[in-house]
Amino acid sequence: MRKGVKAALVGGVFTVMVGGAGYGAYNVVNAVNGGGGSSSGKSGASRSGPPTRDEVRETAREFLGAWAEGDADGAAAYTDNAEAAAEALTGFREDAYIRKVELTRGRISGTRVPFTVRATVTYEGKSKQLRYASALEVVRGVHTGRALVDWRASVLHPELRRGDTLETGEAAAPPIVAVDRNGVVLTGKKYPSLAPVLDQLRAKYGEQAGGRPGVELYVRRAEKGAGAKTLLTFAKGRPGRLPTTLSAAAQRAAEDAVARHPESSVVAVRPSSGDVLAVANHRADKFNAAFEGKLAPGSTMKIVTAAMLIDKGVTKASGPAPCTPEATWQSQTFHNLRGMTPNEDATLADSFARSCNTAFVKLVDEKPLTDASLTEEANTNFGLGRDDWRTGITSADGSVPASGGPDRAANAIGQGQVQLNPLNLASVAATAMTGSFRQPVLVPKKFIDGELATARGLSAGTVAQLRQMMRRTAVAGTGARAMAGLGGDVGAKTGSAEVDGQTKPNSWFAGYRGDTAVAAMAQEGGHGGDTAGPIVAAVLRAGG
Repeated sequence: MRKGVKAALVGGVFTVMVGGAGYGAYNVVNAVNGGGGSSSGKSGASRSGPPTRDEVRETAREFLGAWAEGDADGAAAYTDNAEAAAEALTGFREDAYIRKVELTRGRISGTRVPFTVRATVTYEGKSKQLRYASALEVVRGVHTGRALVDWRASVLHPELRRGDTLETGEAAAPPIVAVDRNGVVLTGKKYPSLAPVLDQLRAKYGEQAGGRPGVELYVRRAEKGAGAKTLLTFAKGRPGRLPTTLSAAAQRAAEDAVARHPESSVVAVRPSSGDVLAVANHRADKFNAAFEGKLAPGSTMKIVTAAMLIDKGVTKASGPAPCTPEATWQSQTFHNLRGMTPNEDATLADSFARSCNTAFVKLVDEKPLTDASLTEEANTNFGLGRDDWRTGITSADGSVPASGGPDRAANAIGQGQVQLNPLNLASVAATAMTGSFRQPVLVPKKFIDGELATARGLSAGTVAQLRQMMRRTAVAGTGARAMAGLGGDVGAKTGSAEVDGQTKPNSWFAGYRGDTAVAAMAQEGGHGGDTAGPIVAAVLRAGG
């Protein structure tokens, strides 16, 4: 133990005094009665296999004890990335001004050790109490054989991701009061999916909205464009009022709909303007997959593929698109969903409504199509895959690369190399409905730097045929069960995307009604109409 440090075991709590001032304590109530255990520290013997329970207990004790003392280097020596851990633990004290740290270990489960943190943050004469729970994992060192803490930023604080830091001082951006299109205040507490979105909006537009920063303990994100996360407020800033395109009613419906399905996301847009009406995610990792995800969209891609077939004169809604039991393209054989009855006399509208894969695979071989035709349709007419959308926060605008070989056919049915997210797919549905591409936005256009993305859109004839096929899908095809009870001018397309290693495909669904277009995705949700479909229908019922 370092000079000037005194320790005493009082009531099961390892209390540490640094330089005469109380810094920290590590609760070892459960550890002191464990029968000692093997040494896992700096001088431990090299071993192999998973860490034993005794090693896990002792490694956690040594690491948490050193952290509580304020000994960053000492604690870091019990991790598998001493350099990164020492830097983070030093910043915990010196940049975040966190003092009087008390760490209490919870019940060990295998190699996982939960613990709670009680501390005081003191900055410019003011103090605030900090309380949170975290956990660490003990692993076997690859080269040393020692039992070590698997160092991750989240060990220090669960809100931290790789490269993030804790800081106390003037906030990274002024606070905002975000309001929906009707002036309703939007908060992360009321609409949990919006919490990371509001953080980004604050980071980008807090000053522009007229705010003034306060003093906070916050997470500074390493990721470009990601907003800081406030943990404690010492002095409130002046919030700026930021209008958004969101609809509180649509957002509420979106939040409720995804809450019923894990790993699901949904976006609603207004086709006539491109305004985003709702964005919601139900994910353990809090990733905004609705805007930033990149996954194969399955048969919902057939909206774009059908537009390509019509635009290139290959066929039309009433033209031939035989649905065969299987189709082979350059050595790869494609099948339909199990139980689908073949129909050699099917039209494009028939095969679209039933989501027949083989019909689309057979048609991609027709002249004048090339490996780049689907890419050109997606880029030029639907505004996809050009990396030029400016939505107001971080977003991805899809990827539809020119592909040869089997991927040319796979791309046509939303597999292969095609990647979209619900934001992209909602935009696709909106373009198919109106014929015009209007780049989605989350804030008024005056707040966004630079020009919005543009695209040519679709001809009136192509739009009429797409709407005919999407309506048929919604009322009598694969989307009918999900869209049941929704009156008016409706359209839909289902999709299920196979993913290696998953027992069930990802569920996708796009639909529109009135001046609202919605798209949803649920990972391992099964067929498009099973999981994503009801999410879309719930948001469409709420309207904009």
